[in-house]
Amino acid sequence: MDLNFREAERDDLERIVELIADDAVAAARTGSYGELHIKGFEAVTASPDNELVVVEADGEVIGVMQLTFIPGISRNGASRLLVEAVRVSSELRGQGIGRLLMEHAHERGRARGCALAQLTSDKQRSEAHRFYRSLGYEQSHEGFKLPL
Repeated sequence: MDLNFREAERDDLERIVELIADDAVAAARTGSYGELHIKGFEAVTASPDNELVVVEADGEVIGVMQLTFIPGISRNGASRLLVEAVRVSSELRGQGIGRLLMEHAHERGRARGCALAQLTSDKQRSEAHRFYRSLGYEQSHEGFKLPL
């Protein structure tokens, strides 16, 4: 299968929302495609520190992830790569596409001078946690969230 990694375009957005919402954990909090997703897409793509990346096969979007490049003061001024919303079409999971997505993310982070990659994953996603550990990620911190 030939894969093409590229920045997302507006025409990809409805499919991106479908991919992100395609599991029990994310479905309720992602909602159905609409105006708020369009506003979010516009904000992400307008920022030079964000990339919304899709992977396609045969012209069809089959995966997505958001990359955010965070400059910092800690760790001797290191920049970080934040990886979010990693999804591969459910019928294609387990074929190495997620691994290739993450390799692409790490390449983009290195190209932007990032010293480390970090991500969060819902505690209910045990399969995702195994996947991230297989890539060398360590569960080194406890995460906290507060709705605003």
